[in-house]
Amino acid sequence: MQKIHVNASRQYDILLDQHLLEQSGELIRRVTKAAAAVIVTDDHVDPLYRETVEVSMRRAGFTVSVFVIPHGETSKSHDILLKLYEFLAEHAITRKDILVALGGGVVGDLTGYCAATYLRGIEFIQIPTTLLAQIDSSVGGKTAVNIAAGKNLIGSFWQPSLVICSLDTLDTLSDEIFADGLAEAIKYGCIWDQDLFRLIAEEDIKTHLAKIIYTCIDIKRQVVEADEFDHGTRMLLNFGHTLGHAIERHFHYETYTHGCGVAIGMATLTALSEEYGLTASGTTEALRSCLRKHHLPVETPMTPQEYYDGCVHDKKRAENRISLVLLKEIGKAYPYQISVDDLLGFLKKEGAPHAG
Repeated sequence: MQKIHVNASRQYDILLDQHLLEQSGELIRRVTKAAAAVIVTDDHVDPLYRETVEVSMRRAGFTVSVFVIPHGETSKSHDILLKLYEFLAEHAITRKDILVALGGGVVGDLTGYCAATYLRGIEFIQIPTTLLAQIDSSVGGKTAVNIAAGKNLIGSFWQPSLVICSLDTLDTLSDEIFADGLAEAIKYGCIWDQDLFRLIAEEDIKTHLAKIIYTCIDIKRQVVEADEFDHGTRMLLNFGHTLGHAIERHFHYETYTHGCGVAIGMATLTALSEEYGLTASGTTEALRSCLRKHHLPVETPMTPQEYYDGCVHDKKRAENRISLVLLKEIGKAYPYQISVDDLLGFLKKEGAPHAG
């Protein structure tokens, strides 16, 4: 078993190995004295893995209840959140009890935000079952729900007490959902680690999957430890996300998965920044080639105005400025501050204002 320790406002371990779900109760018992636990999962994951985790937790002495949500981004809503609050109240969950997020990023974000706010904060455990959740959303303590104005606009920083990555859960992912997570892995290579990017771009990733997952998590650990509350370095993790979230919102979270939105966002923004001379020549083609290799999209028929309308609601906006993340080259990223007034012209290829 591999272990990565995160030294944040709450210190915790991330565990990586095959077949950890069978040991999940014992592993969770080591980090909490809670008597009762609520497993939050979705209707795709529930028939696959919930029983294994529930049996293991009961064997470890937990009283277990289960709350199942519909799969998909639309469940990251206040409607589902309120139902979860009511479920916890009906089952007399106290501050000494614990929530367990069993599923992908939607389940983890929703459960984490519920844990951060129910009774002003209770412990929770992340058991991510998708590649995207294992390498990105389950680590670092960002929790949120969506509102009509945009994605993740209502949220909190709330670190888990433990993250359990059972790598065998990736075997049941569809090709689309697996590629969804690869978009985030490619992002890590773009912003931080050229060797990781080359590995994903050139090698058989299934042969190196455990290494890729470990490397991505360790990059996330470094960034979170340096900037837990997203005031500086952590903004680099937003590469592709400002445009990606605009894409998801524009298509009502139905046409593109999160990873596909991020893939298009990375490719579109890098093409713009390279055209403006803000990114090294050839970077866009290298990125597009890598994305296409893994069956990820690189463009969508959105107009600059439609991108702009989505971007102005991005949570990275501060007063009249938005921080875009651009690449100097593969493996090196930097924040590029642009005013809301200049953003539409930037997207229309009318010129890149001086970064401020």
